[in-house]
Amino acid sequence: MSTATTTPAPAAAPERAAKPLPPISWKAPVAYAVIGLLSLVFFALLPAGGQQTTFRLSTANDFFQIEPITVSSTGASLFLSILALLLAGLSFWAARDRRKVGVWLPIVFGVAVVFAFLSWAGAGKSAIPLTGLLQGSLFLAVPLVFGALSGVLCERVGIINIAIEGQLLAGAFLAAVVASLTSSAYAGLIAAPIAGALVGVLLVIFSVKYWVNQIIVGVVLNVLVVGVTSYLYSTVLTEDPGTWNTRTPLPVIEIPVLSQIPVVGPVLFRQTLLVYIMYVVVILLQVFLFRSRWGLRLRAVGEHPKAADTVGIKVNATRVRNTILGGAVAGLGGAFFTVAAGLAFGKEMTGGKGFIALAAMILGRWNPVGALVAALLFGFSDNLQTVLGIVGTPIPSQIMLMTPYVVTIFAVAGLVGRVRPPAAEGIPYVK
Repeated sequence: MSTATTTPAPAAAPERAAKPLPPISWKAPVAYAVIGLLSLVFFALLPAGGQQTTFRLSTANDFFQIEPITVSSTGASLFLSILALLLAGLSFWAARDRRKVGVWLPIVFGVAVVFAFLSWAGAGKSAIPLTGLLQGSLFLAVPLVFGALSGVLCERVGIINIAIEGQLLAGAFLAAVVASLTSSAYAGLIAAPIAGALVGVLLVIFSVKYWVNQIIVGVVLNVLVVGVTSYLYSTVLTEDPGTWNTRTPLPVIEIPVLSQIPVVGPVLFRQTLLVYIMYVVVILLQVFLFRSRWGLRLRAVGEHPKAADTVGIKVNATRVRNTILGGAVAGLGGAFFTVAAGLAFGKEMTGGKGFIALAAMILGRWNPVGALVAALLFGFSDNLQTVLGIVGTPIPSQIMLMTPYVVTIFAVAGLVGRVRPPAAEGIPYVK
């Protein structure tokens, strides 16, 4: 008699708990909708019709001339505002279905709203020089780009660099002094990053060696640089400005052939040497930060310093080197205010640009190309007040002066969304 053996059925695998979906963020769609409605009401519906706006594209040195474009102010603003509202609706649909929209949506939305505004502001006025507006925007964005890149270099290794404002001011001061003494703007351009690097040295001494709160150190360094440069300006530069503080501008360099392409040529290839250096620095940092061993080590120190130390990376040494490098980059941006702009040094002439550069860094998500795009946005808003003042827009000058700072607030608070800084940012590493 055989006994039947029964094999027990395998136990059912426990069901994995479904990962909860992230909450839907309506911040960006609501911001788009509100801005689109304001554009529709104030730029298209309320103004009286019948007036026209003219945009001038060509300059005298272009290969060929493009005829100015004349549009109906109300019609153009209406069309562009409706386009902005359609994009806001697309953003609502994508948020509801948890779909990601490309970077093209905020770019197209911003262009539509800006041109709706320009069509309204230039109605019945002289032609708006569109090429000059873009060319000046790029030029004014230079210190913001260098400041934002400085922040990227420092914060990617875990050091909060609030001292960008002081580094810009120090670079502007030393560039003016050296250029005046040597009668060479290029010598001033070389001296500017040295001043920024010296401020970076002070930052790392207190942040890395003595573990002082990095935000407090940055604020103190800003005040220190303002005090030192103001004192030297009052006691030395103003006593003999012919020796210490003369205007020594960098010449505008026109790239042959490329600079004569309509619109693109004057904007990109009819600039000073500092702008061309900016192109190179942005490209090199983007490549090396994400495609090199150096960049991998740098990011590892900012994200997980203990793990980086375990595999043999010298955490604090990496922080020291890159923070000083970041200070030098910011100092180079400070040369914009004196030798690049062709101005003599003045007290606190940076005017808070270091803090706007911090906002550009955050808006760009600690990415060199993103920081460049964000800085261009702020540079455009800064140059807009000048161009519209020349055109004769009815907007009060006080409102236009507020534009870069209002754009900074809205961009960081409403359009960035949720951003995550490097995990070890602001935390001293104790081995």
